[in-house]
Amino acid sequence: MEFDLIERIRRHTEVHRDDVIEGIGDDAAIVAVPAGRELAIAVDTLVEGVHFPPGTSAADIGWKALAVNLSDLAAMGATPAWALLALTTPGGDEAFFDGLASGFAELATPYRLALIGGDTTRGPLAVTVAVHGFTTPGEALLRSGARVGDVVMVTGTLGDAAAGLRCLAEADASPYAVLVDRLNRPTPRVSAGQALRGIATACIDISDGLVADLGHICVASGVGIDIEAPLLPRSSALLTHFAEADALDFALGGGDDYELCFTVPADRAGELSSTMARLGCGATRVGRVVEGSGVRVLDERGDVHEPSRAGWNHFAA
Repeated sequence: MEFDLIERIRRHTEVHRDDVIEGIGDDAAIVAVPAGRELAIAVDTLVEGVHFPPGTSAADIGWKALAVNLSDLAAMGATPAWALLALTTPGGDEAFFDGLASGFAELATPYRLALIGGDTTRGPLAVTVAVHGFTTPGEALLRSGARVGDVVMVTGTLGDAAAGLRCLAEADASPYAVLVDRLNRPTPRVSAGQALRGIATACIDISDGLVADLGHICVASGVGIDIEAPLLPRSSALLTHFAEADALDFALGGGDDYELCFTVPADRAGELSSTMARLGCGATRVGRVVEGSGVRVLDERGDVHEPSRAGWNHFAA
């Protein structure tokens, strides 16, 4: 039964790549890293009831499990190549396996990302994906290069995913379909990350909330960051369904957006805005890098605003 289910996943996700010497079917995959490239590796686990609500469709789970990992590669400026998938599930429901594999493949195919191995086991529903991508030596985006005077920018819009999670508590969530879709099917900004190579001084993807994730750049770079709350990009769907105060809190601390947040020299910000517009995600200036430490959020008067959300923390009390 287990190997039949693995074969179902393989059929859905099969992608031919010359750099995959041996893929699914042996005890380990064998791959070839192209000459002159470095390998970027990321892994994430999604657990039912923590990272996706019970009742989420199998296809959406498959998509998101890959998307959150591709977002990590995007934040490094890497080009996706291969993935491993480990699936823990309470049973051997063929329809669930088909759905999960189809959602995974739907996102993987445009990147020619090959699933080269993994594992299945019985237990509470959880999906772990490890992705591998290529970078040019010395060009990977890191969290540690932000400099005082740099501009802080974000791709896309913020707060939709957290709002979508809130909307799922409604008896009828259909009016909020745009927000729920942003929760279930985030768009990894792979092309945007590649466009930032050689320009951005630091980069991170927004998984735990803007303020929390920018805090990692502050620590790694030894700087402070001031965010101007009125500049935060928020979608028309978010502003239609939620009051300004709620929309702001979702944008600052909601998490699950998987947009890129990056720092860039001020004289390159206009260039990057144009580039991101051409890529279809856009980029908005939201603040600046300053001397000091930590993240401050400033309101329209320049006063410090204290967000009601601190961002996601798996091990918070």
